[in-house]
Amino acid sequence: MNDQTNAWITAAAVGLINCHNCGLLHKVAQAHACCHRCGTPLHLRKPDSLSRTWAYLLAAYVLYIPANVLPIMVTTSLGSTQSDTILSGVSYLLVTGSWLVALVIFIASVFVPVLKLVILTYLVISVQMRSTWHPRERTRLYRLAEVMGRWSMVDIYVVTLMVALVKIQGLADIDAGSGAVAFGAVVVLTMLAAMSFDPRLIWDNAEKNHE
Repeated sequence: MNDQTNAWITAAAVGLINCHNCGLLHKVAQAHACCHRCGTPLHLRKPDSLSRTWAYLLAAYVLYIPANVLPIMVTTSLGSTQSDTILSGVSYLLVTGSWLVALVIFIASVFVPVLKLVILTYLVISVQMRSTWHPRERTRLYRLAEVMGRWSMVDIYVVTLMVALVKIQGLADIDAGSGAVAFGAVVVLTMLAAMSFDPRLIWDNAEKNHE
């Protein structure tokens, strides 16, 4: 067996398994084993990984529409009320000259969630189709999706800070709209989808192709 073939062998193929909870590597000789360090049941792959990931992704796709259509912030000042969605807020910042803030919010609240949904959807479909195309690159895509998740909450943080600041100063009344709830749910669902997806499934297909 040459070095190139060895590169495609997974840990599961040689009887090694890591704990999903603490990451300890085990040599598994019996079924239904538990982690020696934390006691978590061990699995060669995350149970129902693809079905769980699909469930979270579909829910995120559904909620992404109201997250962008419904107002994320409702401002009341001098008897007038203004509702702003994510995109209308970005447009307002551009008009007022705050293009840098608008760019940050657009990337974090519009571009990043869409990109994460697309990446995870592509990865799940590629695994289901037993694709062996560039497993290393697809694994890097998964790591990128994991890292991007936390930045999607920037818009929620902005709304929260503005609500607190304005209420303290008594200048106006700012409340989070229903769109903020939907957007927060989208962020949480995409994070759960990334946690449910098992990137080792990518390498399982690659290994089978090189047997």
